[in-house]
Amino acid sequence: MAAPVLRVFIDQCVPDSAGKTFERHGHEVIFLRERIATDTPDPLVAVVAVANQAILVSMDADFRKIAARRGVGRRAFSKLSLIKLSCRESQCAARIEVAMTLIYHEWNIVQASNDKRLFVEIMDGALRTNR
Repeated sequence: MAAPVLRVFIDQCVPDSAGKTFERHGHEVIFLRERIATDTPDPLVAVVAVANQAILVSMDADFRKIAARRGVGRRAFSKLSLIKLSCRESQCAARIEVAMTLIYHEWNIVQASNDKRLFVEIMDGALRTNR
């Protein structure tokens, strides 16, 4: 099976090398700074990622809470997919490279489910998914 082509939205706090890693794998990469102001509040960043039908890639811990939000605002984030980088900035590109097959695996699983949101956390020594 061929690897899926993903569209990712790279948050301002993520090093460019992480976006370049996705590009090397043939994915469409949108850098936040090319679409909106770099000081845009997190909830609006999430909305822009969803509007671009992209997986948000961020190092910001607040996005885990936003992505899991229930109740008020739930509709706005009901389609937010997130790759949360909880590793050292200098290791982001290398850790994404290691995690790429897991990202593909999880993407294929969520595409076959009712809830199409992807949640992957990439840490220095571990990878975590939430289904």
